[in-house]
Amino acid sequence: MFYLIMGVSGSGKTTIGKLLSDRLNCQFYDADDFHPSNNIEKMSRGIPLNDNDRLPWLLKLNDIVSNAIKEGKSGVMACSALKEQYRQIIGRNYPQKITWIYLRGDYATIRDRLEKRSNHFMPEDLLCSQFDALEEPHNAINVDISFDENKLIEQITNQL
Repeated sequence: MFYLIMGVSGSGKTTIGKLLSDRLNCQFYDADDFHPSNNIEKMSRGIPLNDNDRLPWLLKLNDIVSNAIKEGKSGVMACSALKEQYRQIIGRNYPQKITWIYLRGDYATIRDRLEKRSNHFMPEDLLCSQFDALEEPHNAINVDISFDENKLIEQITNQL
C-alpha cells in the first residue's frame, strides 16, 4: 500500500507523514522535494501555481508512487493534492493500492502555524489560494489537525 497525506500548506503533512512512515516502517517522500525549481521560485514570489505548472510535478509523483508499488514497496508521501484531478493523476496507475489521508484544519489554525514556520518556500499569503483551490476528498481518512501528533497517528493507524 501507498499512503498519501494531503492538505493545505501548514496542515502538518510532512510531520505526520514522517511519523506514519516510521510507524509503518516504510519510505517517506515529501512531494515538495520534487517541484521543479521554476515552481519553487514562483511560489517564493507569492505567485500561485496553475495547473500547467503542476502537471510535470504531478506526473513525477505518479512515477514515484507507481514504481514503489510495482516493486512491492509501501510508502508514505506528503503532498497537498488539493484538487480531485491532481489526486487522480498521482494515483491513476494503482488507485486501489493508495490510501488518502486528509489533514483537515480551519484557516485560522493553519495561518497561525504558517506564521510561526521559517525556512519554507511557501509564503503564508498563498494560504488563501490553497483554501480556494481545495476540493475536500470523499474517499480519504479524514483527521482533524487540532489534535496532537501522537493522537493523529493513532487515529490514522486505527483506520488503516
